Amino acid sequence: MADTLTTTALTLKDIARQAGVSLATVDRVLHNRPGVRPDTVRRVKEAIERNSFQPHVAAAELARGRARRFAFVMPSGPNPFMQQIQDYLGEMSGWLSSRRLGVETVATDVFDPSVLAASLEGLSDDYDGVAVVALDHPGVRAAIDDLVDAGTSVVTLVSDVPSSRRHHYVGIDNIAAGRTAGALVGRLVGQKSGKVAIVAGSQGLRDHAERIFGFNQVMASEFPGLGVLPVLEGRDEDARSEQLLARLLSRHADIVGLYNVGAGTQGVANALNEKALSDAGRDRQVVFVGHDVTALTRRLLLQGVMHAAISQNPGHEARAAVRVLLALARGEPILREQEKIRIDIVMRDNLP
Repeated sequence: MADTLTTTALTLKDIARQAGVSLATVDRVLHNRPGVRPDTVRRVKEAIERNSFQPHVAAAELARGRARRFAFVMPSGPNPFMQQIQDYLGEMSGWLSSRRLGVETVATDVFDPSVLAASLEGLSDDYDGVAVVALDHPGVRAAIDDLVDAGTSVVTLVSDVPSSRRHHYVGIDNIAAGRTAGALVGRLVGQKSGKVAIVAGSQGLRDHAERIFGFNQVMASEFPGLGVLPVLEGRDEDARSEQLLARLLSRHADIVGLYNVGAGTQGVANALNEKALSDAGRDRQVVFVGHDVTALTRRLLLQGVMHAAISQNPGHEARAAVRVLLALARGEPILREQEKIRIDIVMRDNLP
């Protein structure tokens, strides 16, 4: 199912209306002419920045007379971080339409390689560019290569398929993120010994596999007193993640740390809360480190259920993917430093 996210192109009149000023005032601000009060300049610039409005770029795009369509192939299901990316695409509608760009989201099961490959195979004739949250699988790799052969620009988003001929990857350094998670779990556990659990969506997702690799590197080299248990694959689903983790917690009373690699966070928290109730009166709290700042992880951090979240900026990822696809469509260079996605460590005391 595709969800179109374009609206009518913004004009200088729209900026003037949002800032509560005249069109002439907007023109003075754009050309740095005198006679405008500082507070008025600020309001106009805030309206321009809020809408990512660039009148000269927009005019050039309109002069080219060609509309372009991009598809974002995203995971189906209630993944809060992926929903944040889609929400930011919606907020970009004015910027997109001013450049005659149409962006549509295509929801699919990214954990099933045959389903994901079929979704990609149906896009080549309809879109100038495709951004995909991809499973690293031969069938998916072949589908990406077929899109490229057909002249479609392809960007992998969040999770990469480096052996494909995709043009660019937009996302964090996932090995570094996994190493960061390992350091956090090990240091927060402190002097305790015991087991550490890992819950992932799928090890077939490159981002999850790389995070696990980085995590295991640090645990083995820096925290040999902590034994890492085999990875549970919850497909980023709350119910499945809760069931798998609850079963593991019942079998291993000495679990002291947990790394949640992807989503399914509510299910993970439910299983931990059940363990906390059964361990009431004993010092058995499990150190819980996961990813992304969402309404849910924010609440879990404030409650002390979750100890740290490794955050990446979904708005930056949405904007970067669109800008990269647009640069590819225009034959322009990709500004790699601008599109580099950073990670941050977020805890209860520094919640943004």
